[in-house]
Amino acid sequence: MAPPLLLLLLASGAAACPLPCVCQNLSESLSTLCAHRGLLFVPPNVDRRTVELRLADNFIQALGPPDFRNMTGLVDLTLSRNAITRIGARSFGDLESLRSLHLDGNRLVELGSSSLRGPVNLQHLILSGNQLGRIAPGAFDDFLDSLEDLDVSYNNLRQVPWAGIGSMPALHTLNLDHNLIDALPPGVFAQLSQLSRLDLTSNRLATLAPDPLFSRGRDAEASPSPLVLSFSGNPLHCNCELLWLRRLARPDDLETCASPPTLAGRYFWAVPEGEFSCEPPLIARHTQRLWVLEGQRATLRCRALGDPVPTMHWVGPDDRLVGNSSRAWAFPNGTLEIGVTGAGDAGAYTCIATNPAGEATARVELRVLALPHGGNTSAEGGRPGPSDIAASARTAAEGEGTLESEPAVQVTEVTATSGLVSWGPGRPADPVWMFQIQYNSSEDETLIYRIVPASSQHFLLKHLVPGADYDLCLLALSPAAGPSDLTATRLLGCAHFSTLPATPLCHALQAHVLGGTLTVAVGGVLVAALLVFTVALLVRGRGAGNGRLPLKLSHVQSQTNGGTSPMPKSHPPRSPPPRPQRSCSLDLGDTGGCYGYARRLGGAWARRSHSVHGGLLGAGCRGMGGSAERLEESVV
Repeated sequence: MAPPLLLLLLASGAAACPLPCVCQNLSESLSTLCAHRGLLFVPPNVDRRTVELRLADNFIQALGPPDFRNMTGLVDLTLSRNAITRIGARSFGDLESLRSLHLDGNRLVELGSSSLRGPVNLQHLILSGNQLGRIAPGAFDDFLDSLEDLDVSYNNLRQVPWAGIGSMPALHTLNLDHNLIDALPPGVFAQLSQLSRLDLTSNRLATLAPDPLFSRGRDAEASPSPLVLSFSGNPLHCNCELLWLRRLARPDDLETCASPPTLAGRYFWAVPEGEFSCEPPLIARHTQRLWVLEGQRATLRCRALGDPVPTMHWVGPDDRLVGNSSRAWAFPNGTLEIGVTGAGDAGAYTCIATNPAGEATARVELRVLALPHGGNTSAEGGRPGPSDIAASARTAAEGEGTLESEPAVQVTEVTATSGLVSWGPGRPADPVWMFQIQYNSSEDETLIYRIVPASSQHFLLKHLVPGADYDLCLLALSPAAGPSDLTATRLLGCAHFSTLPATPLCHALQAHVLGGTLTVAVGGVLVAALLVFTVALLVRGRGAGNGRLPLKLSHVQSQTNGGTSPMPKSHPPRSPPPRPQRSCSLDLGDTGGCYGYARRLGGAWARRSHSVHGGLLGAGCRGMGGSAERLEESVV
């Protein structure tokens, strides 16, 4: 009977349960339980007929298409609390019957557009507790019509696929709490008629745009599907933009205001509606007038204050809104940049600042100066380049052309990095609007422009390249005769000059260092000599004093010839004789005691030191050319 039973088991196609897992066959559905088994990957021998697969609390790091291949009957897949960092493309491609997918508590950083492709009937998707910073816009496209619960809480999301979320008609629960979301697109929840819970707790929302979804109250009689809305823990800015939300009257919630300072810390629902106010825009500073040369970059600035922060717009001279293009860029902070200006860009621009409380405008005038074409008549209407400047400078230097014999433009006081450009007053009959200096160097062929007022007759060029040759031309700009005429230009003269080479500073520094070192060395030798001389004097004086100490005599009795010396008589005790005075070996005119000797020796040493020090000072002044005070400081 054994062989037929074995054949029957093989024919039934029953697969063995994975070794570390527990398999349960209940009500014709197979459940494979592999939680808490220390798995590093999905077991490859899982029965493909499994309906429920639990792989939670393991150490699985990655998922791929082979892990769930041919598991078309799988309904519930739990992968919670693993170490999953990557989900391969179409890893769930064969799970067409999947209803619930738990991926919470993993280490996912990003979901691509094909990471969740396959489960077209998915109803519950749990992605909380990961490290998600980005979800691709098309990540939820395969189950938009079937998804009922979406949980992406406790991640690092600043943006979510709003377009996909707004297209989920069956969505009941949406958890977006504990992320970094700072703005919600207006009307993003308008189509979610079945949504009953929306959790926006602990994000970075300062305001909420009006949405029909939020108008659904909690009273079941007023709304067939009441909404449970949570948005506490956000830095709400309680101004007029949130007045619509305040009027919903939700007294049982604990949301608080973070700003403005007068309302910070107060309960949102306890603030009176009259305190939800805004401030109209006020343009604090802006560019009033800007002149640029044709072809240069023009930057128009406009700064506005208000509550909420105003939105900035620019209107061009043609009364059209200026938008971003290949030539112009309008930034949110109110700055307008025109990359390459032309004659058509000149005119009056209007800066407009708007917010819900009103608007403010400011006028900015832009004038584009046409490039001068008088330096090279062979180039018709062309922009002068470096070669034009060089040719004009050589012509002026050689005396060729229409310029006077005496150069009208001179460059004097040339240093390594600067030069003074001077020119004459010119003909009084020719009105001059302003002067323009054009120059370039042999190191850099870039043409540099400088605009000088008409009242000036000289200009100091700075930041030049040391040891370079420069070609310079001066032009006079006259005002246009009519509004449509170009600015008239007239060449006054050109000049050629060369900057001095860079002066090395090491020679002066070396001389200074050597002089200081020599002073210190000589001073050290002299000080050492003085110290040796002082020690010698002290030793000599002490030796002479010890050699002349007087002898101390004892009591002497007379001696008789052959007789016995008589016994000394007892005498009453007498006081010791006075101690003879100590003689001093060095007599300088003072006959005092030893203390006089020390005083005389100190005076002699002071006189000798002064004489030596004075000679040192005199030698220092004569040899080093410095003051005695400086030398004394060096020696000491």
